[in-house]
Amino acid sequence: MEEVNLYAKVRQIKGKQVSRLRREGWVPGVVYKKGEKNLLLQLPKRDLQKILHTSLGGNVLISLKIERDSSLPKKKGTQEVKTVIIKEIQKNPLTEELLHIDFQQISLTEKIMVNVPLALVGEAVGVKRDGGILEHLLWELPIECLPTAIPEKIEVDISQLEIGQSLYVKDLKVSEDIKILAPPEQMVVTVGMPKEEKVEEKVEELVEPEVIKQKKPEAEETPEKKTEEKK
Repeated sequence: MEEVNLYAKVRQIKGKQVSRLRREGWVPGVVYKKGEKNLLLQLPKRDLQKILHTSLGGNVLISLKIERDSSLPKKKGTQEVKTVIIKEIQKNPLTEELLHIDFQQISLTEKIMVNVPLALVGEAVGVKRDGGILEHLLWELPIECLPTAIPEKIEVDISQLEIGQSLYVKDLKVSEDIKILAPPEQMVVTVGMPKEEKVEEKVEELVEPEVIKQKKPEAEETPEKKTEEKK
């Protein structure tokens, strides 16, 4: 993976005054490195947006060219270069405006952990032929590799999947210089049974009127009749 250049300045402004930088077309940021003091920066919003909209997305390697403030005597008039990756981006949830960005300084000779997107390739036969339902369960794969070996994406061929079949992390194919950090049995994608369409039929119930049969009262026996029965 090639590095892209991004120019930045050391930031002196902190706290509530940072909003002024945003109005002037800058995005506040910070560079982290283990064992070193955090470096506050301000970056041109337009240049940063161009980098974020490349196919590499958040895993792009950035050669950060930093202009030191003239108030720093040891670095006066010099440009410092750091290789970084993006760790976190803060945006306005309503306007999508870039509010802040965090970088992690890295070495090109040391392995790092990143998340790489999974891209499904093909159309599952269980969906195309049999009408099954495709469920994509894992969208990013955590890996460990050298910064220069970070793939743009990892392709997952689903064309042979039939109904009831699944693909797991252990089924993914990556180059030898990449170590997968997700559990092998974690499911990536599966094809389920098609949903049954429920057709509601209106059944008219024919209710027959209930016929109540009343028992006819027995005729009362007269004295004459009783006398005849005794005979």
